[in-house]
Amino acid sequence: MPILNISPEALKGLLEEYASRDGTDYGLVEVTIDEKTKILREQLERGELSILFDEETQEFDIVMREQMESFGAV
Repeated sequence: MPILNISPEALKGLLEEYASRDGTDYGLVEVTIDEKTKILREQLERGELSILFDEETQEFDIVMREQMESFGAV
């Protein structure tokens, strides 16, 4: 899903929700939610990450672009 198709408010909420999930730690360094969302946004803008959305379940995930290509979704 191209990030241009998502309103800025919705994208911000999506990134904040994803960044606060368990397993999104950045190691020994404490990183705030704002910093995490900034990093995610930059990676999305560079095309390193993609948003995967399931219309049936209304759930999303953010995955590496290579994962999307392996699904044939790019």
